Amino acid sequence: MDPAVLREDMVDGLESPPKEVVSDEGVAVAMREVPRHEFLPDERGAYADRDHEVLGTRALAPSTAAQLLEALALEDDETVLVVGVGIGYTAAVAAELVDEMNVHAIDIARPLVFEARTNLEAAGYDGILVDCRDGADGLPEYAPFDRILLEAAVVEPPQALLEQLHEDGRLVYPRGSQIQQLEAISAGGDRVQFDSVALDPLLVEGEQPGAVERNRMTREDREHARRRAQSRRGWEQEWIEWDDAREAPSRYPRS
Repeated sequence: MDPAVLREDMVDGLESPPKEVVSDEGVAVAMREVPRHEFLPDERGAYADRDHEVLGTRALAPSTAAQLLEALALEDDETVLVVGVGIGYTAAVAAELVDEMNVHAIDIARPLVFEARTNLEAAGYDGILVDCRDGADGLPEYAPFDRILLEAAVVEPPQALLEQLHEDGRLVYPRGSQIQQLEAISAGGDRVQFDSVALDPLLVEGEQPGAVERNRMTREDREHARRRAQSRRGWEQEWIEWDDAREAPSRYPRS
């Protein structure tokens, strides 16, 4: 079947009951333009509303991508940073909403950076900058951004990303762990909540697909194991500040 027809059917389904995740005409037009089959190996399956597994990561279903883009509320000439670019599809739709030279994207996994670059070039969006970076660090060389889209779940957005927002900017991200709420936060801290979503957690160095695990010290291994045993959400926690722990007074006075 003609991919253009498949795109039309896909977006019609996202606009209509029971999904109704697309209400912005700009997002609808953009999703009708982007050849999603260039980003996934199965042409027909690319337009089905389901996730795909690619290089150890989850490529978002069209309905989830639409939710993120609607919350982002991109307007002409705004600059945007996509954190966790994955296969590159969301960045391509963003490029239809603003000039593609205004779209920047990063991912912590080098194979995915290569995949996104390849897909974007094949789809006609080679003006999008894609770099290999730790998502929590953002892309300060090109800041500030009018919009930042974090395609990974966090309990609170990384401070570096908030600092890279324009004063009137907006950061969109899934807030939470197992139960997530799509949220937008302004540079001033104002928050707006949207529907629930389910995305993978933000990875740190050493957790990306194909990475070599960091060589932790023995005491770190013990602490890591203890924390995992006590919490089902270990990825939300901060590492112990060992220097502070040594200097802190004991809970029990010596006799």
